[in-house]
Amino acid sequence: MEKQEFVRYMVADQVATITLNRPEKRNALNAQVVTELKEAFAFAASDDKAKVIVLAAAGDAFCAGADLAYLQELQQNTYEENLADSNHLKELFYQIYTHPKVVIARIQGHAIAGGSGLAAVCDFSFAAAHAKFGYTEVRIGFIPAIVMVFLLRKIGEGKSKELLLSGDLIDAPQAKAMGMVNDVVPSDELDDKVSAFAQKLAEKNSGQSMKATKQMIAQVQAMSLEEGLDYAAEQNAKARATEDCQKGIADFLNKQK
Repeated sequence: MEKQEFVRYMVADQVATITLNRPEKRNALNAQVVTELKEAFAFAASDDKAKVIVLAAAGDAFCAGADLAYLQELQQNTYEENLADSNHLKELFYQIYTHPKVVIARIQGHAIAGGSGLAAVCDFSFAAAHAKFGYTEVRIGFIPAIVMVFLLRKIGEGKSKELLLSGDLIDAPQAKAMGMVNDVVPSDELDDKVSAFAQKLAEKNSGQSMKATKQMIAQVQAMSLEEGLDYAAEQNAKARATEDCQKGIADFLNKQK
């Protein structure tokens, strides 16, 4: 992958690491950062060397959300121009949420507004103990529009209202209690924790199975009970014919890894 200005991409031991690299702006999101993230995730989707993805960030903050100076510039735009910019961000969040590979967020610092949203669309998230989370959009007259769609799915209406309407910041243990992050660890243990978890997924799980399961989780929630069960039965039948399933069952019966 070609070198980018604000995003780094590397692969080691079947794990691709996509790193936000705009620390002087607390990794705030503008059009170029979003474009580079979309390009990195698209590259990772077809990268045969990568089975799992880690989303990381350089510097003290994970992501401060939208670049406010950039948003101020956009206030001069037409509605159509602002809609195009909003769709640009929407596409990134949807791309991560429906990505064919598991995405793990390594949250080494504060994740605010769109930064919290970025963490929420990842499949797993591990946070440093000092990290803060929150959706502060209502405090500046903005709305947490796109991030809301995913947060409601992740933690439900009651907890989402508490965060989205108050604009309050919460600490990492509170974020874990609400279901926003999977685990909270000391800062000096975060890299090892994320690396070990990513390696476990890469080494022990079927890439085909993780892809299909993730796809089902994203789609089945919008279906009726009968539609969901029909869809599940179809996916079950398809899974039995995959190479990974056939090999996995044979190896298990033969007591092989």
